[in-house]
Amino acid sequence: AAPGMESLPEAVLVRILASLPAVELVLVCRLVCCQWRNLVDGAALWILKCQQEGLTRAGSDVENWQSFYFLSKKRRNLIKNPCGEEGLEHWGEVENGGDGWKIEELPGDFGKEFPSEEVHKYFVTSYEWCRKAQVIDLRAEGYWEELMDTSQPKIMVRDWYAGRSDAGCLYELCVKLLSENEEVLAEYKSDTVTIPEGNDGSWTEISHTFCSYGPGVRFVRFEHGGQDTLFWQGWYGARVTGSSVTLEP
Repeated sequence: AAPGMESLPEAVLVRILASLPAVELVLVCRLVCCQWRNLVDGAALWILKCQQEGLTRAGSDVENWQSFYFLSKKRRNLIKNPCGEEGLEHWGEVENGGDGWKIEELPGDFGKEFPSEEVHKYFVTSYEWCRKAQVIDLRAEGYWEELMDTSQPKIMVRDWYAGRSDAGCLYELCVKLLSENEEVLAEYKSDTVTIPEGNDGSWTEISHTFCSYGPGVRFVRFEHGGQDTLFWQGWYGARVTGSSVTLEP
């Protein structure tokens, strides 16, 4: 009988397996035999796939190369409609204080251009508190339970806010990591940011990274909002755009 693949040098077998789709490696190839399972569970195969696909990381502090590969491939903004291009679509639990939320074109009256040319619109609040939220279902986005519980990837949260130069305003951000039963496992709540009247209208980024949050995280709840401090009718409150939630290896 002709020799089978089991007779190949391990380095050659790793190169052959690395040419296959990652999902097939985990769901199919891993079940073929003990040798293949060990290769799929080992680092060499995933280091090679990362090299082939240009997925790199500074330093050598990667604990699990398989998780690093999948997280790098999946990396994207999980917030839908972050800049108001679709109105208030995808935003729930909307609180429309005063005259409610409005979407405006950048730079807006008494405002500044956004640091990125890719952002063209923003949400703006009114003279009473306006809030809106999104709940991200991590499993629906492709982050399975074992990955979340074992690897516990960093959950990076970012938001951008600004005021009009002719009006003062307030801004808040609150992000919660929730369990299957919506129990709060970790929370970040910003201080209430006060932007004074006479500010320069420039945009400010706020960010937070969740690390070592423990097993059980299944949802991320992102909420932000604001109001003006002069109580003027219309939309003189905090402006927000470019919201993002990403999972990082």
